[in-house]
Amino acid sequence: MIAVVQRVTESRVTVDEKVVGAIGPGLNVLLGVAVGDSDADADYLAAKVANLRIFEDTQGKMNRSLCDKGGQMLVVSQFTLLGDCRKGRRPSFAHAAPPEPAQRLYQRFIDQVRQLGVAVQTGRFGAMMQVTIVNDGPVTLMVHSR
Repeated sequence: MIAVVQRVTESRVTVDEKVVGAIGPGLNVLLGVAVGDSDADADYLAAKVANLRIFEDTQGKMNRSLCDKGGQMLVVSQFTLLGDCRKGRRPSFAHAAPPEPAQRLYQRFIDQVRQLGVAVQTGRFGAMMQVTIVNDGPVTLMVHSR
């Protein structure tokens, strides 16, 4: 699994001109599931992302996690993160997991983050979405489960 994690002041996802998920300060997570990913990948990535120390403490150092500060997370499925652009000009998505296992692991990631006490909003799996992100910092990280 791969996650693009962005520290945000706000973020929202819209489907068919309706907001389906929105958060204030916290993390926007674009999540891709690869062929061969397992429950262990989802569990590892959920714990890693929720506990990344990328929020400032009272001294202005990135020393606090989302779990520490009580922020929110918006999770958006994005199979295009698995696009391989090394050959030609059209990405290959051969490494992206098929929809059924991808949706199950996407949901497991969300469930694991919620079990850590984080308030989670989501996009709609498989839908055409518009994502609005107000990046704070900017802080953007890529986190892999393998």
